[in-house]
Amino acid sequence: MLKYAVKIGLIPIRRDCSPRPGMFNWEYAEERCRKLVKYIEDTFTDEGLSFVDLKGINPVEVLFSENDVDAVIERMRREKVDGIFIINGNFGNEEAAAMVARALDLPTLIWAPLDDVFEPDGLRHTDSQCGLFGVARQLQRYNVPFTHLSCCRVTDEIFARGLTQFASVACMVNNFRGMRIAEIGMRPKPFCSVIFNEGELMQRFGIQIVPVNMAVIQQKFRRIMEERGTELTEGAGILRKMYAVDELTEPLLTRIWAFVLLYKEIFEEYRVNVISSECWTSMGLACGALPCIAYTVLFDMGYIVSCESDLHGAISLALLSCAARGKKAPFFGEFTVRHPEDRNVELLWHCGQFPYSTRDPKSAPRTYEQRAWFKVKEGTYTVSRFDQEDGNYRLLNGICETAEGPFTNGTYLWARFKDLDAWEKKLIYGPYIHHMAEIEGDYRAELREFCRYIPKLAADNME
Repeated sequence: MLKYAVKIGLIPIRRDCSPRPGMFNWEYAEERCRKLVKYIEDTFTDEGLSFVDLKGINPVEVLFSENDVDAVIERMRREKVDGIFIINGNFGNEEAAAMVARALDLPTLIWAPLDDVFEPDGLRHTDSQCGLFGVARQLQRYNVPFTHLSCCRVTDEIFARGLTQFASVACMVNNFRGMRIAEIGMRPKPFCSVIFNEGELMQRFGIQIVPVNMAVIQQKFRRIMEERGTELTEGAGILRKMYAVDELTEPLLTRIWAFVLLYKEIFEEYRVNVISSECWTSMGLACGALPCIAYTVLFDMGYIVSCESDLHGAISLALLSCAARGKKAPFFGEFTVRHPEDRNVELLWHCGQFPYSTRDPKSAPRTYEQRAWFKVKEGTYTVSRFDQEDGNYRLLNGICETAEGPFTNGTYLWARFKDLDAWEKKLIYGPYIHHMAEIEGDYRAELREFCRYIPKLAADNME
């Protein structure tokens, strides 16, 4: 599975100078740093976000000397942080900050708290913003990618938004680097659009593809059907509570739930983060049922499975799930048809595998021939896809709003775009196909910032 818990190292810094009153007063900067770290830890720590500070590194808990750089690096590595946050307590120490960031090679957030002390005699204690320009320039010289949080008070909304967005970016980077993807079966013969380059994904991004033969799937499925009858009966009951089940699907409910158990077993046995799966050709022949409805359950359990052997689609779904840090489930709605009357509205649809949690409360969920039918709830959705042409990898990102449209089959969303013609041309001219990943909310900033940390991956911004 994907790892959604994020740990950030807090690294407050100050200029190393002799103690004296006035400009760059070191005692003021140190006290300021300690207060900022405490506020961040007290305010933002939760089950999905934790912090590591500099307590014990030196008596003042602030990095000001290059002599402490190795100790800071060792602590962050030992604690396995996913990103670091450099806090400029006063003018800062650009040398020490850049040394730490370069050595750790992690997503790096830099910020200067608002300089708000002006003494009657004209002296200032911090000039934190001024010093941050030097920190940024040194990071650039070291070729260290970083994220900038605008100068503000720690209590401002812009700070909270920037820190939580950075946590999402760190989650995305941590999961993307070295991602393991199970490839179940082969792509359907006519689906040339989902072809991918396994060797290139490994060489460029460290992504590992783990093949799982359909014969193995068939063997595991049979064993589950023979040995886990109690769980299958309970699972069938769960599906009946979720959906109004049609007569053709009813006799297959235990087999459909067997897919839930099967995919969970693949995740654990092969130690993979996501799965790209064959679904409607050999799967039906091998197992006597289709897994579409099982996907509606698995997504809400935190398991990402792309259908139709779309491996780039699996990566797209994973990135959106990490952008939300697992708090929302992504789905796989493809561009299908335009609205018959509104030229900026498109049907984002798939045959019946969206997460059950995405359903519109006004849309009664039901099954039909082993597939779920319901409309997605109203709101704003991020639309994205990871893809490539000639080795040029790009991450498409944009948003849409729900719209009214005709009733149709499967799981679907009528989506209003600012300029649907531009989206259509983007898909026509590539390097993308009509399969898209969606998630509730606007995560464009996170997707674009993520690309800053992944060499040879460019953000492709629709707005």
